[in-house]
Amino acid sequence: MKTLNIVLVEPEIPQNAGNIARTCAATGARLHIIRPMGFAIDDKKLKRAGLDYWYLLDITYYDNLEDFYSKNNGACFYFTTKGLKTHTDVEYPDNCYLFFGKETKGLPEELLLRHKEECVRLPMLGEARSLNLSNTVAVGVYEVLRQWNYPELQNKGQLHNYKWDE
Repeated sequence: MKTLNIVLVEPEIPQNAGNIARTCAATGARLHIIRPMGFAIDDKKLKRAGLDYWYLLDITYYDNLEDFYSKNNGACFYFTTKGLKTHTDVEYPDNCYLFFGKETKGLPEELLLRHKEECVRLPMLGEARSLNLSNTVAVGVYEVLRQWNYPELQNKGQLHNYKWDE
């Protein structure tokens, strides 16, 4: 089984973190949160956005970026509106880490400058400042999983009261 890691650097909005947690739970991605956070982990808005998927999460918290890097290794990709290549220009290896910054400022520019070749962006109109954080994470997660042919994920749905014609 391949491992995908999502890293939130100083998230600020509990509903976004909850939606991202739900995406991680539904796809098997591991979630890493780097403090400080703009909310408490028991925030009702966070739990409501994540619904009843919390038991499916593999989540780890870190005090800062240095703490994270001292405990993890693997290919890292930094999602930013400042990236020079698109998220589809990259081949994502097993056990890679997708980094996402806080809603108001994104990832620190010093971090981006140190990892210029690993910075990626989602294409959008020039007048648009950015997409919602949880939407960006979902796009990134599903691009990686698409490249990996959706390992371990259910690819066929079922009706509740009827059967599909086979």
